[in-house]
Amino acid sequence: MIKMMRQSMLTFLTNLTLLTLSNSFSMNIDGNGNQNINLPYAVSELPPIPSTSKRLFLVRHGEVINPGGDRPVYYGALDVPLSPLGEMEAVAAGSYLKQFDMQHVASSPLSRAIFGAKQVKKLQNPLSNDAELVVYEGLKELDRGVWCGKTKGEIGADLMDRFDECDESVTPRNGESYSTVKKRVLEARDKLLSITDLGKASTIVSHLQVTRCMLSEALGIPNNEMSTLKVATASITCIDYCGESGKQVVQFASFKPDAGLEKSKDMAN
Repeated sequence: MIKMMRQSMLTFLTNLTLLTLSNSFSMNIDGNGNQNINLPYAVSELPPIPSTSKRLFLVRHGEVINPGGDRPVYYGALDVPLSPLGEMEAVAAGSYLKQFDMQHVASSPLSRAIFGAKQVKKLQNPLSNDAELVVYEGLKELDRGVWCGKTKGEIGADLMDRFDECDESVTPRNGESYSTVKKRVLEARDKLLSITDLGKASTIVSHLQVTRCMLSEALGIPNNEMSTLKVATASITCIDYCGESGKQVVQFASFKPDAGLEKSKDMAN
């Protein structure tokens, strides 16, 4: 059934038109299943990378198959698979990023992120770029500990609210708090920045809470407000990091290329 759905989506995408920030481009799939894309030369609204800065594109993975089925449960760092729609969302994100030369493509070790990272790497132009795929353990999703497999109702709405407000006393057993996950995420981000040259760009494909960690840091949003940041499935966030001043500039956040796909189900995570 899943194979049939995937094939149906691939067929649908054959003559699909996607949108950049303000320019359109088209994607098609050849007989070998490879995605090909035609882009305008110039991309408006996104300025060139300053010679003193490095640019990171942060991509959240696509829609997953929730392990609770119709009973949406929290899964956190469990290695849950992408849905057929989620795979198509990942292809759309990779297709959008094809217009930018990536020095490195970094990923969480979880398979739902690895899939998206491989799309980004595969769709880079091999004649002008040989982006390296690197995996950082620190980019793994927030570990929900004993809350994994439970709904919000089973966990308790009050506990979830206190957790989101960074009450460390309600951190689930064997799980992580926002402050803990943010520390390791920023360490992993800094590792990628250290191997990215000035004036160059790299991509991170990861998760909701991981993207929130980096975006909140760039915007100066405290940990107890991180959960309010909206990051759509397979969306792209772009941040510039100045090597001289340390200033972080958010160029755009949670931008999702319009691939004409159905709306994803983004429930507990």
